[in-house]
Amino acid sequence: MYADEHLLVVDKPAGLLSVPGRGPDKHDCAAARVQRSYPDALVVHRLDMATSGLLLLARGAPMQRALSRAFAERQVQKRYHALVAGRLDAFQPADDGWCLIDLPLAADWPNRPRRIVDQAHGKPSQTRWRVLAYDAAADATRVELEPLTGRSHQLRVHLQSLGHPILGDTLYAPPPVQARAPRLLLHARRLELVHPASREPLAWTSTVPF
Repeated sequence: MYADEHLLVVDKPAGLLSVPGRGPDKHDCAAARVQRSYPDALVVHRLDMATSGLLLLARGAPMQRALSRAFAERQVQKRYHALVAGRLDAFQPADDGWCLIDLPLAADWPNRPRRIVDQAHGKPSQTRWRVLAYDAAADATRVELEPLTGRSHQLRVHLQSLGHPILGDTLYAPPPVQARAPRLLLHARRLELVHPASREPLAWTSTVPF
């Protein structure tokens, strides 16, 4: 979707790894495909294999460090769309209509790669969310999500914690909710940042495929 001498933005399909996994059958990934055309491309952040949408890559190690700092300092804004089971109503929203999930997350070691809410040992994890629409016929709510931290499976676990797992989620939804979609209905829709080299504000939007 975008390429210059410093960075790249691609639209990753669901079912494709962001980086290589373990084993020869998991070498195909977004990073490897991009590197065929841009050998200096390096991953800055990841999307779950089941998640589709915008993925940012740096060109060269210095730019990777600069973009990684921007993520760590919350200078990169990410927005996602998801379809969740049931009617999710906003509760105690701020003046701008957004709600906040503030629940620490940790690895569920006996059930890896799952994550769990762990008040004692989890890492701080925050997600802002707001309701976009409710489909009564499908009994599903479309929500917009903004992760303020970048924990693994954060959006999936946080929505499950509200009692409204994402449709098609094979890790965190019960079987009836898994069966309601052929894939995880989570999409990285928008990405905003200030270009580390030019200082130009940039934004990209990807069409939600569900």
